[in-house]
Amino acid sequence: MAEAAEEESNQPGRLIGTVLLFRDLWRLFRGERQRTRKLRWLFGLLRPYRGRVALTFGALLVATAAGLAPPYLAGRAIDDGIRSGDLSALDVIVAVYVLSTLLYWAASYAQTYLVGWVGQRALQDLRERIYSHLQAMSIGFFTRNKPGVLISRLTNDVQALDSLVTDGVITLISSTLTLLGVVIILLALDLPLALVTFLTFPLLAVGSAVFRIASTGAYRLTREKIANITAYLQETLSGVRVVRSFAQEPRHVDRMATLNEENRDANLKTVYLNAAYFPAVELLSAVGTAVILLYGGYRAINGDVEIGILVAFVGYLNAFFDPIQQISQLYTTYQQGMAALDKIFDLLDTRPDMVDRPDALDPGRLRGEIELAGVSFSYDGDEEWALRDVDLHVPAGQTVALVGETGAGKSTLAKLVARFYDPQEGRVLVDGHDLRGMNSRALRSQLGIVPQEGFLFSGTVRENIAFGRPDADDGEIRAAAGAVGAEAFIERLRDGYDTEIGERGIQLSAGQRQLIAFARALLAEPRLLILDEATSNVDVRTERIIERGLERLLMGRTAIVIAHRLSTIRRAGRIVVLEGGRIVETGTHEGLIAAGGAYARLYGAWAEQAVA
Repeated sequence: MAEAAEEESNQPGRLIGTVLLFRDLWRLFRGERQRTRKLRWLFGLLRPYRGRVALTFGALLVATAAGLAPPYLAGRAIDDGIRSGDLSALDVIVAVYVLSTLLYWAASYAQTYLVGWVGQRALQDLRERIYSHLQAMSIGFFTRNKPGVLISRLTNDVQALDSLVTDGVITLISSTLTLLGVVIILLALDLPLALVTFLTFPLLAVGSAVFRIASTGAYRLTREKIANITAYLQETLSGVRVVRSFAQEPRHVDRMATLNEENRDANLKTVYLNAAYFPAVELLSAVGTAVILLYGGYRAINGDVEIGILVAFVGYLNAFFDPIQQISQLYTTYQQGMAALDKIFDLLDTRPDMVDRPDALDPGRLRGEIELAGVSFSYDGDEEWALRDVDLHVPAGQTVALVGETGAGKSTLAKLVARFYDPQEGRVLVDGHDLRGMNSRALRSQLGIVPQEGFLFSGTVRENIAFGRPDADDGEIRAAAGAVGAEAFIERLRDGYDTEIGERGIQLSAGQRQLIAFARALLAEPRLLILDEATSNVDVRTERIIERGLERLLMGRTAIVIAHRLSTIRRAGRIVVLEGGRIVETGTHEGLIAAGGAYARLYGAWAEQAVA
């Protein structure tokens, strides 16, 4: 009775154990299926170059066959030439040996060249595909992902795939063909000796399985750690001025040392695994060779096998264990490559938050009428609304100033008009068309944005002004610069419009960068213009120059201006006041001042600050 009760009490535990076992097996099976799918996709990159791939395999077959000939020829030279004293047979065998060596050299050269040619072009295609995918992603994607991690996908991870595609694939196929060829030759030379050699297979299989299980997670961790280092490096180098300003170099050095130590620890795990596994394969190879020499030697002494056969057999033993060793070492490259491929696949599987519909409308030239109807929006779908129940109509050609305290929702409203995001509720319309149904390229080709700090690219002043219209001629570029008041300082530069300004325009002052940003926006001839505190980082003199340029820039365009400067606000045809993501007031400067509400309080505070 007690045993029955104990057996019954163990049933739930056994059931749970069985369920967990099947769960783990299913995860393993699903993981293998996913990896197989990813490998098929990876090899699909070679499809455009299948002609050269076929030539590569042809050269590989020839090189493998030629590489397998020497041990057999050495055995034949001993038995048919040296022992029998037949010089003519020896001459023929040596001639065949030299021919096989030359053939192996030629085929190996062709194989190496073709593999490099195909591999580099396939990886070039992959880099372009990743970069094109990143360019198609929504703005929200870049706020959720560190730039350094994305850079690591395009550099470190593609480099890991380079090793897998160019070296790994050929090594795998070459070693597999060599191993199969050696097995066939060993069986043909002497069946008993071959069977003794094959006794090492179970040990190799068990060791390889254990190594694979232990190393999978270790190699994935190395990809994550190097991505963390790249991300931190990118961030700290971009913010090096802030680091220097606050004398925080030691803290950043310590943080990099910590990340570097984590990367070292992750890589050391793979080192320990390799140190345990690969010498074990070498030891097994040495033991196998010793057994064959002992067993084959006894048989040769007894006359059961020819000495030449034994010599050839020992020669092929190296060719037998070398491919196993190479395949084992290749598993390191495979794990690194697959860990990188997992990361790249995760990136490429990420869909943009906003995608144009197949029937997306191209509205042609926009008039510039903007309407927000019942718009509510929150970042990442959390419960805190950045905008809530916003209704706003902006007639074509009107300049609207958005004012409010920090976090009121001004920049968010502008981002929705630019369709960097879509609202969770309500609609954003331009010329009566919902932006969700409009071709985004058609919209943004007629949209100009000047942020608080104009981002300039490395290159010349001319290239930066013409960024939105690369086909603009020199006269148009100069006219745009002159209209916003930038021409005077540009002509004082060493090479004028052909002056190299460095990354982010580092060789220019903040005001000069902003003037070029205004010229860039003007040259693009946008129908919709968004100025996001575009004059807040410039001095008073530069601001006056920009103000004169703004009159030209705003003329005939619908503009949304986010500003704290009083002069910019007063110029607006209408002022919209936001608080907590809602519109609380709207009207002209004079009317809102007379109302004595939220705008009057904000304006009073700004006026006091300006006087102070």
